[in-house]
Amino acid sequence: MKEDIHERDLHLIDKMQVEGLTAEERGELEAHLESCAGCRQRARQTELALRALRSAVPRFDVTLALRTQMRARVRGRELVENAARMRALWVSCSLSWVLGVVSAPLLWRGFAWIGQRWALSRPVWITGFALSWVAPAVVAAAVIAWRHAGRAVTSNE
Repeated sequence: MKEDIHERDLHLIDKMQVEGLTAEERGELEAHLESCAGCRQRARQTELALRALRSAVPRFDVTLALRTQMRARVRGRELVENAARMRALWVSCSLSWVLGVVSAPLLWRGFAWIGQRWALSRPVWITGFALSWVAPAVVAAAVIAWRHAGRAVTSNE
């Protein structure tokens, strides 16, 4: 039974430092600490260890902190610039689609007229019409891939 009292009070010593105790638990612990030198020593050691931990100041390299701050600022600027680029991309894509939809009937008539004028079969001039819609996207994708590949090579160096 005595072992259980010591175990419980050692737990209360730890709980007192972390969570705090109720008035009843504090009274029981203080009564036990008055009569038990071992638990009193454990409470004193726990208090000293916690004071040492609280007063310890971690050492770090000041240049490391400055470099980290600089990189965080640079990354923040990159994110702002990327957001601006993405807005511009969305606006240009939206404008492109609107203009494409508006101009599609005119382009269709133009290809039909060229097909009739040059005596092209219907599948040929329809293929030309489809390619006229796909070609700008293919060119844009090629330019983006080329620029991305250029950045990848630059970042690896």
